[in-house]
Amino acid sequence: MFKILIVEDDKKMSEIILENIVRWGFEGHRVENFNDTFNDFVKYDPQLVLMDINLPSHDGFYWCGKIREVSKVPIIFISSRNTNMDIIMAVNMGGDDFIQKPFSLDVLMAKVNALLRRTYDYINAFSSVIEHQGVVLNLKDSSVIYNDNKLELTKNEFKILYTLMQDKGEIVSRDEIMRALWEDESFVDDNTLTVNINRLRKKLEDIGLKNYIQTKKGQGYVIL
Repeated sequence: MFKILIVEDDKKMSEIILENIVRWGFEGHRVENFNDTFNDFVKYDPQLVLMDINLPSHDGFYWCGKIREVSKVPIIFISSRNTNMDIIMAVNMGGDDFIQKPFSLDVLMAKVNALLRRTYDYINAFSSVIEHQGVVLNLKDSSVIYNDNKLELTKNEFKILYTLMQDKGEIVSRDEIMRALWEDESFVDDNTLTVNINRLRKKLEDIGLKNYIQTKKGQGYVIL
């Protein structure tokens, strides 16, 4: 689920935006201590930021610059300021879009959805790792890293873990996993899948990941 950080000084406005974000199926978090905006960003680790320009202490341009020092996460500026200079500053500081207040919530969510889709479709196509709950799967060398322990996987073990991590939080059926393992017309039967999953579980346990892959009887497997 995508997480969205709301950096908006108008409490009522930020609450309305948060309600709308949740209604669309996203997670949201409102910054309340604007002196601690950057730490909120680091702790929450969002996939998108909605950033007002007029903020206490430091303005949105300042916080955008701080975020850009460590992250390329998409940032949408939302502001009542509408001069060409404000828009140019927003872009130059690393903003990806600009919405002038007052705005339609439907327009805001259309822009949010479009930016998330563009950003994360691109990133997923070229990313070299998948991370979940501190477990890092390296797509380049089929290895797993957890708590500084590195684990080498076979081709089948890698494909099983990749499939489950791609759909983390969702039950993946045995048939889906077997289709992922079907390559070059080499047949993978039900027993072969069981053997590979058991080996993968044993390897994960050896680096401290007990019960990382859970069985849902009669349904399949899931990583939570």
